[in-house]
Amino acid sequence: MEFVNLGSTGLKVSRLCLGTMTYGSKKWREWVLEEEESRPFYKRAFEQGINFFDSADMYSVGVCEEILGRAVKEFGPSRDSVVLATKVFNPMGDDPNQRGLSRKHIMHAVDDSLRRLGTDYIDLYQIHRFDYNTPIEETMEALHDVVKMGKALYIGASSMFAWQFAKMQYTADSMALTRFVTMQNHYNLIYREEEREMMPFCREEGVGLIPWSPLARGFLAGNRTRADYGETLRAKTDDYAQKLYYQDSDFAVVDRLTEIARKRGVPNAQVALAWVLAQPGVTSPIVGASKMQHLDDAIAALAIELDASELKALEEPYKPHPVLGHS
Repeated sequence: MEFVNLGSTGLKVSRLCLGTMTYGSKKWREWVLEEEESRPFYKRAFEQGINFFDSADMYSVGVCEEILGRAVKEFGPSRDSVVLATKVFNPMGDDPNQRGLSRKHIMHAVDDSLRRLGTDYIDLYQIHRFDYNTPIEETMEALHDVVKMGKALYIGASSMFAWQFAKMQYTADSMALTRFVTMQNHYNLIYREEEREMMPFCREEGVGLIPWSPLARGFLAGNRTRADYGETLRAKTDDYAQKLYYQDSDFAVVDRLTEIARKRGVPNAQVALAWVLAQPGVTSPIVGASKMQHLDDAIAALAIELDASELKALEEPYKPHPVLGHS
């Protein structure tokens, strides 16, 4: 496993991050793997050298974090050798203060995540989305205090407009507060709108890019259809993915991807992920795995180097999309 700096920090993370949304409780989403089903994936990830794991408090309404915390204790070499990331923003209950990025919610949410993860610090504490209802100054000061209290080592952000992220970074600078070191944005071969502003801004500012859904929630595997969305339970029931993808141009990109993957004799997923890994500024794509082959393909993608002609061919069929993934 290759290890790289997380953005411009000194923190070393594996070139792949294991996303843990898939592991939790079927009460939340029927395609989720319960704890016993998820254990082999954590074991394999650690065996392959992955040290970076991403979660969120809202995944399975906290159960995901609990499972991740227990997996680190059972399979991880030590807590200090693992980089734990989680997120705050989405509703965690019916109370109006159990959501968003207010100081009140951040302060009790971080303590709840620490308890569920079974640790006394979070390596990377991220805001899951931009909060239109809370002053930026309030959010940034609360996150700064979380870091100064030692509850988080670094802070990161996720999908939003580039101007919003720039304003939050400027606010941190102007108030001498902790800056975001990462951006977890929506980015893959069939959604590349982030190349316009967010990714150049992050590269300029030394912010590490850790894209979510680098395989477009499995769409790039090449087994989706316009008629019934695909063959798996998740594909058929993932209404979020159905809103993000399934344009005609998306299928054209997959057709080109399939051609190149067949020539190389590897699955689509390996080539699609190799393309993301080849993009400047990308630190560690967040990969999900509900089958062991998914994790094995992700690891195999690290050895694939696409040449200039392959990169060009993969990018040619792309058509612009409306902004997707900010909500």
